[in-house]
Amino acid sequence: MDINYQTLTAIIIYLVGMQIIGYLAAKLTSNLSDYVLGGRRLTPGVAALSAGSSDMSGWLMLGLPGAMYVSGMGSIWLAVGLAMGAYLNWQFVAKPFRVYTEVSNDSITVPDYFENRFRDHSKILRVISAVIILVFFTFYTSSSLVGGAILLESSFGMDYRLALWVGAAVILSYTLFGGFLAASWTDFIQGILMFLALIIIPIVAIVELGGWNETVNTIGSMDPSYLNVYSGATFVSVVSLLAWGLGYFGQPHIIVRFMGIRSTKDIPKARLIGMSWMVISLFGAILVGFSGIAFFADAPLENSETVFIMFSQILFNPWVAGFLLAAILSAIMSTVDSQLLVSSSALAQDFYKAIFRKSASQKEEMIVGRIAVLGIALLAVLLGYDRDSKVLELVSYAWAGFGAAFGPVIILSLFWKRMTRNGALAGIIVGAATVIIWKQLSGGIFELYELAPGFIFAGLAIIIVSLLGKEPPQEVQTEYDEFKAKMEKA
Repeated sequence: MDINYQTLTAIIIYLVGMQIIGYLAAKLTSNLSDYVLGGRRLTPGVAALSAGSSDMSGWLMLGLPGAMYVSGMGSIWLAVGLAMGAYLNWQFVAKPFRVYTEVSNDSITVPDYFENRFRDHSKILRVISAVIILVFFTFYTSSSLVGGAILLESSFGMDYRLALWVGAAVILSYTLFGGFLAASWTDFIQGILMFLALIIIPIVAIVELGGWNETVNTIGSMDPSYLNVYSGATFVSVVSLLAWGLGYFGQPHIIVRFMGIRSTKDIPKARLIGMSWMVISLFGAILVGFSGIAFFADAPLENSETVFIMFSQILFNPWVAGFLLAAILSAIMSTVDSQLLVSSSALAQDFYKAIFRKSASQKEEMIVGRIAVLGIALLAVLLGYDRDSKVLELVSYAWAGFGAAFGPVIILSLFWKRMTRNGALAGIIVGAATVIIWKQLSGGIFELYELAPGFIFAGLAIIIVSLLGKEPPQEVQTEYDEFKAKMEKA
């Protein structure tokens, strides 16, 4: 394959820019709180775009356009479910979670919050939560790195394994030293790049096709079902797609942005920025795939998920194409850096200090966190060596695993004073187990996306076990009252 050096140069310029941001962030990172939470000083714009770009990954640039290209408007329900879930998460979880994590002994990780919230001196909540985070995120990260490697391989003819190492090295270089601030600042820039790319490509494509009406008429003449949002839909399939929105309440790499935001007063502004970015980006991704149906009608794509890449290479000069392809790398990198950071904090804070070395200093924990980032990234690269590995199959329910295991626990811990430690433990175990078991079954009701039953069963387990047990200790109830009082003033 001939390499277009203009396109390659544009991507290199982008990658160098990410390194500069990581270097600047490292200068402001002096302790573990800075490293894993940015010292709780994210501005609304950075918090919003960082949460959004960490969430979407390559799915927004490759997966959703590919789904639209294959089935037309019938795939729109997934975008609707995600938008609803993200809004509800910002509206009802962001503010109380930001307040409670600070009230509850200034918790800086999700497992840390669970332990402090329920006064779990046994540390079982912390350990089980950390295990779930490490297992799911290692495979999740591996999948994302594979996506980046395939992009570099298909665009520049780079050896697949070399591309895998190159992508990992770039992300590691700024996450390893800059930590949360580096991840958040780079996510902010990456979010802007993704946003612009998803606006520019569909507009240019539709103009090339002769306008919106001509595009719709062409697609309708090919197959009217492409224009029908209910095409091929059943009640179970629509509910399954909408249920993706439930996952937001339990994604550690997303809700940690709520913990890191500067002030609760910034949350309404952050919500407006974040939801505007998300809705427009989702709409753009939908239009990329939709317009691709008409644009590639005479020469259908072998791989539907390359529609964004093909538009970038066909419609734009090599320099612009380079930055558009960098938008795909942005989507992947913004998720991987966040996943690595949450995983490293789980190892440093929730294993190393909590179990092995309680007297560890902040500096020592930060060093362990950086070593953890390196170790997890290396393991993810090795897992990704085989593109056909079964490892990638696990990623299909990683979102469901986090959503079901952590979502109900987080929501009820914020809004139900009577919730107990054992209730939280039951919710985490039942949620994760339901997702894993449900995924192995098929036919009838088992075609429902595993997140939905996992979320419901976890919620029921929390309520039943909490009510069957003793009331929470008085100090837990007193802290909850303190949290509610602070919420009223916030």
